[in-house]
Amino acid sequence: MPPTSPQTPVISDHGGSTGYIDPADLGPGPRGRMLWAYGMGDAGTGMAASLIGFYLFIFYTSAVGMPPWMAGLVLMLARLWDAINDPVIGWLSDKTKTPWGPRLPWIVGSAVPLGFAMALMWWVPPGGLWLKFAIFVLISMVANSLYTAVNLPYSALAAELTTSVSLRTRLNTARFTGSIIATLVGALLGGLLLRDHADAASYWRVGMLSGVIITLTTLICSWGLAPQAKNCQTPTSEPGSTRRLLRRVRSNGRFLMVLGLYLLLWCALQLMQTAALIYLPVVMHLPESWSNWILMPFILSSLGGLWIWNLVSQRLGRIRALHWGTTLWIVGCLAAMMLPPLDAAVHPTGSLANGVRLALLLLTIMTAGVGAATAYLIPWSLLPDAIDVDPERPAGQYSAWMVFTQKICISFALFFFGNLMSLSGYQARLEILQPTSALVAIRLCMGLIPALLIVLGLVVMRRWPERGLHRLQAGVQS
Repeated sequence: MPPTSPQTPVISDHGGSTGYIDPADLGPGPRGRMLWAYGMGDAGTGMAASLIGFYLFIFYTSAVGMPPWMAGLVLMLARLWDAINDPVIGWLSDKTKTPWGPRLPWIVGSAVPLGFAMALMWWVPPGGLWLKFAIFVLISMVANSLYTAVNLPYSALAAELTTSVSLRTRLNTARFTGSIIATLVGALLGGLLLRDHADAASYWRVGMLSGVIITLTTLICSWGLAPQAKNCQTPTSEPGSTRRLLRRVRSNGRFLMVLGLYLLLWCALQLMQTAALIYLPVVMHLPESWSNWILMPFILSSLGGLWIWNLVSQRLGRIRALHWGTTLWIVGCLAAMMLPPLDAAVHPTGSLANGVRLALLLLTIMTAGVGAATAYLIPWSLLPDAIDVDPERPAGQYSAWMVFTQKICISFALFFFGNLMSLSGYQARLEILQPTSALVAIRLCMGLIPALLIVLGLVVMRRWPERGLHRLQAGVQS
């Protein structure tokens, strides 16, 4: 059966439910509830991911006392396991048959255990370093499995709730708006509760609070999406479909392009996130308490960038938005690599020179933030187009393979970062008194290396066949 046209309402009947009308054809009330609920779905998990991205490496090295290479190894093993369970959960989710559809049972059933597991990631276990290492790996494996059980079925819904190109882009805009606002909340928690990066008790408080938020936002999302999610499009199931999917993934040119773009942009973003809280105090000589708060302009500018690129996508196309956004991101990366540090002996605003350098730092952070919003919005906006090429539309498995390869690449990027820090001579206890080799390595991780990854992402997308698809259903009202 050929893919449904983006302009054709989908009427389906699943499990004896009544016929379902595409949400693009519903009134503003039901459609608005769906958008708000979908935005809530990535709020809790997005906050958890941002706290892990910004603080977990610091937690392991400063509060637990692990050497950088060991901290990087924990992160790599956790990501590798996270990647392995993605295709399994994607396949199981596609095969799930319930009156509530294939996705909601996974999201609801994993919400509470995920909150507990995410809190435990910030607990310092007793024993020596290797015992702590083993416990951290085990906790991370459980937490990441539950994270996948929530986030992967949730991500698949963007392709299944509607066939409208415009509404799919708005769903992803709502999703990552919630995610970035949650990242902002995470940064606030970090600024208020993590003033001393060596204080293990403060990380535990952040972990417990974030666990509660994750559970509540996930359950609220499930409640809001229930009317549409339990009746929306579902993947067809034919004998041998999983084996044939593996072959089709390799031959689906659109999916391979989206996949390449996603993993390259997110490796760049993850590398910058992990390096940021070392770069700010160690390289730029900002006080540690300032370093937590200086993340706020990045998050706020990313939120603004999300809506800017959504508007550009609707009017000029998603590829144009990608080109403009990544250009700003590259400029921000290169500027971060070359900025002069502040005078550590003077308050950040205590002299004209420090004031100018602080202003340049803020401008650089905001420029990078606006551009980096493309990493959130564009790949997931393009994924449904690639899924539509497949007549069976197994959104769960496509989403799983997308996240699988992304996590594999990120795991090696984190391991690379930890080992690069160790090889460069970086030691957390030395604070700003690091060797020159460590300062250069940190600047490269904030600047040149992410910029090269972004450029490679653009090369991958140079033949994307978008020809006015952004204009389809332009008349759909909010």
